[in-house]
Amino acid sequence: MVREFKLPDVGEGVAEGELLEWHVEPGDTVTEDQVVADVETDKAVVDVPSPVNGTVRELLAEPGEVVPVGTVIITFDVEGEAPTEESDQDATADTETEAVSDESATVGASEQAVADEGGDAAQASESVNGQGGRVFAAPSARRLARELGVDIAAVAGSGPGGRVTEADVRAAAEDEGESDDGGTQLESAVSRIGDDGGDGQSGDSGGLKSAVSRIDDGDAGEPAGASAGGAAGATGAGAAAQSIEAAGRDRTLAAPATRQVADELGVDIDDVPTDEMRDGEPYVDEAAVREYAEVQQRAQEADAEALAEAESAGEAGPPTTTAESGAGPDAVAAAEGDRREPYRGVRKTIGEAMERSKFTAPHVTHHDKVDATALVELREKLKPRAEERGVKLTYVPFVMKAVAAALAEHPVLNTQLDEENDEIVFKSDHNVGVATATDAGLMVPVVKDVDGKGLLQLASETNELVSKARERSIAREEMQGGTFTITNFGAIGGEYATPIINYPETAILGLGAIEKRPMVVDGEVVARDVLTLSLSIDHRVVDGADAARFVNTLKEYLEDPTLLLLE
Repeated sequence: MVREFKLPDVGEGVAEGELLEWHVEPGDTVTEDQVVADVETDKAVVDVPSPVNGTVRELLAEPGEVVPVGTVIITFDVEGEAPTEESDQDATADTETEAVSDESATVGASEQAVADEGGDAAQASESVNGQGGRVFAAPSARRLARELGVDIAAVAGSGPGGRVTEADVRAAAEDEGESDDGGTQLESAVSRIGDDGGDGQSGDSGGLKSAVSRIDDGDAGEPAGASAGGAAGATGAGAAAQSIEAAGRDRTLAAPATRQVADELGVDIDDVPTDEMRDGEPYVDEAAVREYAEVQQRAQEADAEALAEAESAGEAGPPTTTAESGAGPDAVAAAEGDRREPYRGVRKTIGEAMERSKFTAPHVTHHDKVDATALVELREKLKPRAEERGVKLTYVPFVMKAVAAALAEHPVLNTQLDEENDEIVFKSDHNVGVATATDAGLMVPVVKDVDGKGLLQLASETNELVSKARERSIAREEMQGGTFTITNFGAIGGEYATPIINYPETAILGLGAIEKRPMVVDGEVVARDVLTLSLSIDHRVVDGADAARFVNTLKEYLEDPTLLLLE
């Protein structure tokens, strides 16, 4: 019997992963839970285990390929059962039931949780068309295809990885309707455009035009450039793309998960068309949001293509460097000798997190310096004792303890802003993240319950987590749950900085290098060990005065670290 194995959802919010390396080849015998591949998700490299005892039949993805969650990446011949052509078909037909039960035994409940969501476009279900090729489609798209009588195996997918979307199904249904009924069109499940035939449609005035517009084939007589953006018409293919007209409502009902998807796709949920009402208010689901975003993106791409063709024909202004090279408007031209590498995986996730934080939270940075002479002396005194116990003692555990003590006195810096419910959440735990530079970019392991641990335990846990982050073996849960973050840029060299908050936290502390500097002590200028501090805050939640008071308290603990014995 052939058993297919899909790329599981190995962490919250992961929609795809890059296959780094196969550890098996076709014909290899494997045991249950044996690692068969390494996959890089948005934060770490994870092991993909075999769900069965058997023999590797086929590897369906290449190293370096980015694979959507839910895609079949490997098939197995189950031990003791001979493969047949009939079993191949049965295995494909039973993928949705068998894959979930088999995979959940080895990767936990993540795959089952995604399957239970049903309509989540991040989880694609699978069928096989008449040519033996795989067709990926969301369950909601399959349901719509059944309702409209569309053969989903014949629909070309436009989503990630060739996934068939609801928009693709509607477009296919509309094509069939036009060819069979001479122009009769199907009603869109999202919205309708024009109820009085004023949209340029001829014939039956009762026919409804789908709100999901397609790229015409040049037979509708539409003027070039009829898209919402008003871009110049394409002269080569004679094609123009229409976008869905924004609804522009003042209020829309939607689930929190749907609003999060809209934020990720850059969609204003009040602009998404819908006919569905709940409690007398317009209601939008996730499928409608994704469909709206997808059609708008198609329209933008068509506009860009039309503009490029117009520029090349001399109809617009002088061509830009990127347009001359055939690239998009935001593309970067590369000269001879330049090197390119993919912007994806951990690096892309870090960039997106930084962008979200910087453009969501208004950052303000408070700078100060600490006379760390007593801290340096104490650390030098305790360092040999720590080494005897096999622990490397740095300054970071001292700072972590001081931060926890200061957060207890100034809890507004140990908060998160719940924008969905318009509430500030004061966290009861003091979980401190330690920003760590790795070959793949910045990672933030989190040390839990800092206020309840001693220096040696903090040092040991921090060293272990940082090492795992740099080796790319750290678990996802070991980088979650932080309430405050420390970044030690002074370890590399630096005095002050403006660190970016680890969103949705509301503060991050940057540590500069401890160096000998002149300071005035008892009226005399003397050399002292000085530590510089840079505290960035989310000014929506934390005021400048709060930041200053927090830093003043932190300085008291660092300038006299014996006070930490009381904590």
